[in-house]
Amino acid sequence: MKNLPILLSFPPFQTQMFKPKAFVPPSSPAHLLSLLKQSKTLESIKQIHSQMLVSSLHFQNHLLCKLVDLKFFSYSFLLFSQISSPNDFSFNIMIRGLSTSWKNYALALKFYLRLLQSGENPSKFTYPFVFIAAANLPSAYHGLSAHSSAIQRGLDLDLNTQHSLITMYARCGDLKSAWKVFDGIAERDVVSWNAMISGCMKMGFAMQALELFRRMRREGFDMNGMTAASILAACGEVGDLNLGQEVAALVEESGVEMNSFIWSALIDMYGKCGNLEEARRVFDGISKQDLPVWNAMITGYSQNGLSNESIKLFNTMREANVEPDKMTLVGVLSACGATGALELGSWVDDFALRRGLHHNVYVGTALIDMHAKCGNVDRAITIFTSMPNRNIVSWNAMISGLAFHGRGREAISLFTRMRNEEPTLRPNDVTFIGVLTACVHVGLVQEGRDWFNLMKPKFGVVPKIEHYSCMVDLLARAGNLEEAWDLMEKMPVRPDAVMLGALLCACRSFRNVEIGERVMSRILKLEPLNSGNYVISSKIYACSKRWDDSARMRGLMRERGVSKTPGCSWIEVDNEVHEFHAGEGLQAISTEIYQIIEILIDEMMIHGYNPNISLV
Repeated sequence: MKNLPILLSFPPFQTQMFKPKAFVPPSSPAHLLSLLKQSKTLESIKQIHSQMLVSSLHFQNHLLCKLVDLKFFSYSFLLFSQISSPNDFSFNIMIRGLSTSWKNYALALKFYLRLLQSGENPSKFTYPFVFIAAANLPSAYHGLSAHSSAIQRGLDLDLNTQHSLITMYARCGDLKSAWKVFDGIAERDVVSWNAMISGCMKMGFAMQALELFRRMRREGFDMNGMTAASILAACGEVGDLNLGQEVAALVEESGVEMNSFIWSALIDMYGKCGNLEEARRVFDGISKQDLPVWNAMITGYSQNGLSNESIKLFNTMREANVEPDKMTLVGVLSACGATGALELGSWVDDFALRRGLHHNVYVGTALIDMHAKCGNVDRAITIFTSMPNRNIVSWNAMISGLAFHGRGREAISLFTRMRNEEPTLRPNDVTFIGVLTACVHVGLVQEGRDWFNLMKPKFGVVPKIEHYSCMVDLLARAGNLEEAWDLMEKMPVRPDAVMLGALLCACRSFRNVEIGERVMSRILKLEPLNSGNYVISSKIYACSKRWDDSARMRGLMRERGVSKTPGCSWIEVDNEVHEFHAGEGLQAISTEIYQIIEILIDEMMIHGYNPNISLV
């Protein structure tokens, strides 16, 4: 333990300790401690401190404890720095405050190291907060070292220490050690079960969390609010609506006091299980809707493709004067990207900038994704460049944004840069969808083949149907229809409608009836009610002057009662997204619309637009 690294230098304190300006009559120790207990402001605590100095009373730990409880950071540090020989209690107060009130986890570990170096011994009140700090960094090294120290001192069997150990190991990715600590608890209580259930959830093992909950119930333990929130979250992760409803009923029966965390977990569970009506019923029935509840409902709409509803609810939240946080922004930005609501997205961008949230990796990534989907790629690049920390999702969002806007070379260059600058980040399946899409949009056939063939052997990423779909599209667009068909035939999964549709469109473009008929036989079975497949098939025959077959496809469409899906577009006006379908009655303003369209067509002609009427 002697050679543990120092995480941060101890902060210098230039401020002088508060000293009384005038003589104040001394008070009894009991009276001062009583006043200290009742104090709520820093000024009143300073006055009591002044009395203690005048009376030569040494109650620094009492003062320190009060300052930490009221979260007066600077004065707490100042007082601690004036204690000539702080004991273990003084250190424990500071470690607790740094781990819980101020969430300065690195400095909490620094104080723990200073405690060891001071010659004072850690106690059972030290380790729980040290493990909390290690869990939140996360720092498995310091967590393991502290665990070893606790074992040496015989303090590892303290229940609070064991609970914090479970949390620390789970958050540091060592679920095996967390299980070992859990299994070693002689007499578990509900907090023990909650710590392990929460640990499983943090590591993404929702099924194990649910099995633990069943074990907990079998062993006669009743749930509390934390159990309910964790298990509802687990039900949402695995999409088990029935179990989620059972847990909701159990919460009601057991008399668990509902709070925002349980309400939001319940709404989130319904949202992830696709039951938005029930989620909204719960939301509307809450008398006091605080931020976590709004976030759960906004995110639920966004995740289920109801982006307009998500945006409407966000606007309602703003009207209710509830200030959004980073989770709100991520949810609404996803909705803005899906609907092209750039006006609202730009407002969120400006709001995040004013609140200093641009540097948050999740908000920054959501902003990149939104701007890219709304066509504002340059703004996405600016935000990406300014981010101090990026995760794999951030890189994926920027690579995909460039790829989908035809900037394939830039996307692939960014992928190469990621591998050079972030060697610890491993490309995942989403990364390669972006890379292959980049190849598709700029026709980099050989480069696409190379990356596709390297996915598994070099990066350990097994190609999914989305990757095969990109490759089929890439080959088909280049006219390599036979190669595209062979790849589709050899892949380990059945082709989906997206892949078949891409190949069918290519057959129309290259007037390849032979492969087109092979695709038709499959896609019409897979999607018998998709009008687009019949229309494209008819045009493939028409391009080869096989009029009877072309008419047969149109007749088959009528025979099966398939109607052509109307075109659809969106426009955003005053933060509200309006949806328009082809053929809708817009007579009142149709003349004005057509005039604008004619102006746009003239502008396009000037820039070299030449309509391909053979595809109409």
